[in-house]
Amino acid sequence: MSHQPTGIALYDKAARDAAAAVIAAYSTSFGLATRLLGPRPRPHVRNVYALVRVADEIVDGPAAEAGLDPEAERATLDELEVETLAAIERGFSSNLVVHAFARTARECGIGEPLIGPFFDSMRTDLLRARHDAASHDAYVYGSAEVVGLMCLQVFVNAGADHPRTPAPELIDGARRLGAAFQDVNFLRDQHHDEDALGRDYLGIVSGESTRDEVLDRIDGDLAAAADVIPQLPADCRRAVTAAHDLFAALSVRLRRNTSETSRVRVPDPVKAGLAARAMLGFGPRRPSTPPAGA
Repeated sequence: MSHQPTGIALYDKAARDAAAAVIAAYSTSFGLATRLLGPRPRPHVRNVYALVRVADEIVDGPAAEAGLDPEAERATLDELEVETLAAIERGFSSNLVVHAFARTARECGIGEPLIGPFFDSMRTDLLRARHDAASHDAYVYGSAEVVGLMCLQVFVNAGADHPRTPAPELIDGARRLGAAFQDVNFLRDQHHDEDALGRDYLGIVSGESTRDEVLDRIDGDLAAAADVIPQLPADCRRAVTAAHDLFAALSVRLRRNTSETSRVRVPDPVKAGLAARAMLGFGPRRPSTPPAGA
């Protein structure tokens, strides 16, 4: 006889379901990867990415389309950060996505040292449109590397009695994988970011860097991440391998499509093949084109 959850258990379930719905609505690729996670880390990773997506939408168009001016967008983002930190402290939020994230943060040891830089980078989108090497690195750390570190906290600590600090090589791998993901998306969205938002994250428009230099950096980061993915817990490796290989495939396609104006993507049958390969236990693929000097 099954027991239906009540009270806080029911509220927690509703929050997890809300987070899963956010992810399902925004990313088929991420949804595919999370299905390869084991049941222990899967809901927690969804909880992390749902909050990240909501914050991103505040600064990337929907809030403005709803009528918010930049000052109101900044205030809304600040309120979300305050509510997130407060929810972690008290263990409850009336915002279901924040509540889901807070429950994960409390269990897995995600705190202000990772959350603060993330919101700082989100605020940067309201303040700065053009980036040099230093501001790019700071932005990528807060917008992507710390998200990788949050997921690593989940991989290591979900279900544990007390959170512990991951091994240094896993921390480095999580950061570099997050950076590669972000730079790939910057290249994929370069024309949209420039034309619709007036943003130049990579310094390509200003001449700070070249497309090939960015792709070499991406492939170096993917290679470094590939070296440590086999050290992840078994119920996380397949999902991270599938995500890694998807972005490695995007990197290859970006090299081939130097004049592409539409968003480069990996066809669904290829995605399915990468997922199947990961499911069979194969390790992550090395980038096809090694960085210059490698």
